[in-house]
Amino acid sequence: MSIEHLNIDHVSMVFDTPAGPFKALDNVALAIEKGEYVSLIGHSGCGKSTVLNVVAGLLQATTGGVVLDGTEVDEPGPDRAVVFQHHSLMPWLTAYENVELAVRQVFKGTKSRAEMKDWIEHNLHLVHMEHAMDKLPGEISGGMKQRVGIARALAMQPKVLLMDEPFGALDALTRAHMQDSLMEIHAELGNTVIMITHDVDEAVLLSDRIVMMTNGPAATIGEILEIGLDRPRDRVVLADSQEYNHYRAAVLKFLYERQRRPDVDNGDGTSASEPETAEEETDAPLKIVSGMQAA
Repeated sequence: MSIEHLNIDHVSMVFDTPAGPFKALDNVALAIEKGEYVSLIGHSGCGKSTVLNVVAGLLQATTGGVVLDGTEVDEPGPDRAVVFQHHSLMPWLTAYENVELAVRQVFKGTKSRAEMKDWIEHNLHLVHMEHAMDKLPGEISGGMKQRVGIARALAMQPKVLLMDEPFGALDALTRAHMQDSLMEIHAELGNTVIMITHDVDEAVLLSDRIVMMTNGPAATIGEILEIGLDRPRDRVVLADSQEYNHYRAAVLKFLYERQRRPDVDNGDGTSASEPETAEEETDAPLKIVSGMQAA
């Protein structure tokens, strides 16, 4: 992580609705360094996906904007690849052909047919899918489909990898394997990653910083937590790490005390999304900055 290359510059987003203007985002400001892994976390409706879509160029901010390496983002482009919760593979194409589709669009005229073949196989190897490159999506598991989706995104050689709950539809064991694979890929390639998640443990395990969003409407950055855990990270070792659990407790405190959803109630005065047991308070230092300081 050497230079700040992605600037989300005081982005606000207002949508026109039948009931009138709806302000989804209010003055979201965040600078992200090259190679940094940043997670966005918050309750449903806090504008996480809207932020991601603005960075992707799928939405234009009402005010403010996004600048990537000195160029304003005003449309989608191969320098920003998106991985969604659902793989979106073409069901009639093999795993190889799904990756090839992206490679041909991005590198047509710059790579030879042999170079494209090597590049496709290289990216399938990165996600441990070289053994199934000739299989159709209907012939592989959900986790394998998502691996192909990630390979397709990586094959575009993006500056920024945008991930919208990429493992949300997977079972817990497959999700853990995918997280481990993503840490390996990030360590090898050094892509800048912005990931949306609802999973606190996933955010702490994978991230360099966790951006915690306030509840909508007019959602913004509430706090930013810097994760000082050494890399590479081992989930088994971290399970007993006091430092890891300090970070986890800080995120939970923000989500379930400062930003508890008022519209969800168990009928006994507690929130339905409230954890069953509170995290123990600790005296270990946590580096948290406010949204204002982050700008």
